[in-house]
Amino acid sequence: MSVPLRVLHLGSPTELYGAERWILALVKHLDPETVKSWVGVIKAPEHDAPLIKEALRLGISTIAFESPGKVSFSAIPQLRYFIRGKKIDIVHTHFYKTDVLGLIATRGLNCKIISTPHGWSQENDFKLRCYELLDRAIFPYMDAVVPLSEDLYKPLARIPFLREKLYFIQNGVDISEIDAVTEIAPEIIEWKKQGFFVAGYIGQLISRKNLETLLKAMSRLSNVKWKLAFIGEGKQRSAIEQLAASLEIKEHVRFFGFRKDRIPLLKGFDVFILPSLLEGVPRCLMEAMAARVPVIASDIPGCRDLIVPQESGLLFPPGDFQSLAECLRRLRDSTDLTQNIVKTARKLIERRFSAQRMAEEYTFLYEQVKKIGSLTCE
Repeated sequence: MSVPLRVLHLGSPTELYGAERWILALVKHLDPETVKSWVGVIKAPEHDAPLIKEALRLGISTIAFESPGKVSFSAIPQLRYFIRGKKIDIVHTHFYKTDVLGLIATRGLNCKIISTPHGWSQENDFKLRCYELLDRAIFPYMDAVVPLSEDLYKPLARIPFLREKLYFIQNGVDISEIDAVTEIAPEIIEWKKQGFFVAGYIGQLISRKNLETLLKAMSRLSNVKWKLAFIGEGKQRSAIEQLAASLEIKEHVRFFGFRKDRIPLLKGFDVFILPSLLEGVPRCLMEAMAARVPVIASDIPGCRDLIVPQESGLLFPPGDFQSLAECLRRLRDSTDLTQNIVKTARKLIERRFSAQRMAEEYTFLYEQVKKIGSLTCE
C-alpha cells in the first residue's frame, strides 16, 4: 500500500466565507488513504481562527502558526519546522499572505507549493493592491497555480514563465453539507408565516459585492410583502444600513451578521441574489443552487459560468437595479419559472460543480506535481 501524500492547506484566520469553506470542502472530499491533510492558518496570538475550529469539528488535523502583523515573517521558521517534522510533500496556499510566506518557507526543502487564487479585490486600498500585484509576480516561482475559474485563468496565462505551471480545476461545492440540513432557521419561518417574500444575500459586506443595487431593487417592489436578509459582515455594513434608512425600507431589511447556521437561513429564502461587480465562480451561488433556491446574479464572468438565463437562474446587467427588480417580480409571479430554474440548477451543480469531482482532480494534480518536481523560472 502506497504512503499518502502529506498536504498542508494554508488558509485565512478570518471568518468562514467562501474561500475558507472551499478549503474545508476540498479536504473533506480528499481520500485520506491517498492524501493526508492538515488545515493551517497564520494568525496573531490574540485572534481566533474559525477555519481551525471548523476543521477540528470535522475531524481534520490542524495547526495554527502564531505571528503578529499583516505579513508575518516570524511565521516562516514555524512553517519550516512543521514541514520538516511532518514530512509535508505539498503546501497548498490561498491569498497573498500565505502565498508569500509559503513560498519562502518551502525554499530549499523537499516540499512543493501550489497556490489557488480565489479572485482579486476591487477595494480602494492602495496597499492591498500592491500586495496582490506582488502575489501575481511570485506565481512563476510556484510549482503550480490553479485558479478557480477560466476568467481568472486567462489573464494569468499572460504572465511570463507561468503558463507551464498553470492549471484549471473548476470550483466545487460540498453538496453533502447542503443536503444534511433539513430545517429552516426560525427567523425565516416566522417571516414565511406572515406571508413575506424572502430575498437573501450571504457573503461579505464589501464594495465589490455592489449591495447598493440590491437595496435599490428591493425598494422598487411595490405591492409586495417582502423581507431582505443580509448574512455576513464587512466594512460596508454601516453604509448599507444608512442606505436602507434613506430608501425608507429599513423595517424590511435585517442584518443578521455572520451566522454559522447559514444553510438553514439559505433554505428559507425564496430567492438568493448576488449583485457583484467581480467574482470568480461564486461559491455562494453554487450553495444556493444546490439547496434548490432560485438565484439571480449580475451578468459578469463567474456568474455566467453557473447561470444559463431562464434555465438555471436569471442574470441582470451589473448595477441595473431596475432590471434586478424586474427579475425579482418574474420569479415571484411565476411558479413554473421558479420550479424549472431550481430543478435545472441542482442538476448542473451535481454534474459539473461537486466538491467530490474537484477533490479527485486536485489529487491527480498533487501526484503529478510531486512526481515532476519544481519547475524553476528561467
